[in-house]
Amino acid sequence: MLLASVAVILGLVLLIWSADRFIEGAAVTAKHFGMSPLLIGMLIIGFGTSAPEMVVSAFAAAQGNPGLALGNAFGSNTANIGMVLGFTALIAPITVKSSVLRKEMPILIAITLLAGWLILDNFISGWDAVILLVVFFAVMGWSIKQGLNGEDTLGLETDADLSSHRMPIARALMWLFVGLFLLIASSRVLVWGAVEIAMAFGVSDLIIGLTIVAIGTSLPELASAIAAIRKNEHDLALGNIIGSNLFNTLAVVGIAGAIHPFGIDAEVLSRDYLIMALFTLLIVVFAFRFKKAKRPGRINRLEGGLFVAGYFGYLLWVIL
Repeated sequence: MLLASVAVILGLVLLIWSADRFIEGAAVTAKHFGMSPLLIGMLIIGFGTSAPEMVVSAFAAAQGNPGLALGNAFGSNTANIGMVLGFTALIAPITVKSSVLRKEMPILIAITLLAGWLILDNFISGWDAVILLVVFFAVMGWSIKQGLNGEDTLGLETDADLSSHRMPIARALMWLFVGLFLLIASSRVLVWGAVEIAMAFGVSDLIIGLTIVAIGTSLPELASAIAAIRKNEHDLALGNIIGSNLFNTLAVVGIAGAIHPFGIDAEVLSRDYLIMALFTLLIVVFAFRFKKAKRPGRINRLEGGLFVAGYFGYLLWVIL
């Protein structure tokens, strides 16, 4: 039990550190080879901040712990909104100007509804996984096309962020490969420790995935959101969360299902999916509600506080 706890803590710390190194190395490498700042923000950084969830869920599914994989994906989505977005809005109200984000929010809601429809039978089959992955690539292609049609604040903010983190290409490549290697190693350690703890406490790996693992793998999003807000890059903070949730719902669950189709506990639909869907809808209610003409959306401190309170209420529900 002690060794498993150390494995989880060490795995999470190494996972977060390696994800940060991987994102930085990948973003600088992509810019060096001429990739646009908007694409770097949407694809490289979006993928990088979801890399912990993706790798952990892949190993969990491969090792026969699908509950951990699904709990990590849905739990991370809820944590990204309730914990990350909520705490960030408490620090400073989030103003939303990006046209790309406004177009992607309805897509995130549609994808959330699709995920709910696919788990109605309490099973993620191989075909369900194919549907999720096909939709994932279609959404990424659409987002790239929309982003390249014109200049957007999200791209400008990504460019400013990259300009403040200059490094030689050789060093960027080093961090890219070292970060990826450590991501894989730390994920294996984390999955082993989480499964051991679940067995010791007599709880399902789903519960461990929804709580300890989900919070831990959402810490990169929290760090990047707080950093973005401190630089007054509000669209980047919200964009990372929307992008991460898109990755989690489509790619993370899709990859896990493709590796090993799995059954789903009944409470996932009635409790965990329901809360995730409600939080997703609340982003639209808070940030994209109808305003006066040409006035940007905004998530204020009160709404951030409601997200945080709701998230910790949900955690208490899961634990009890």
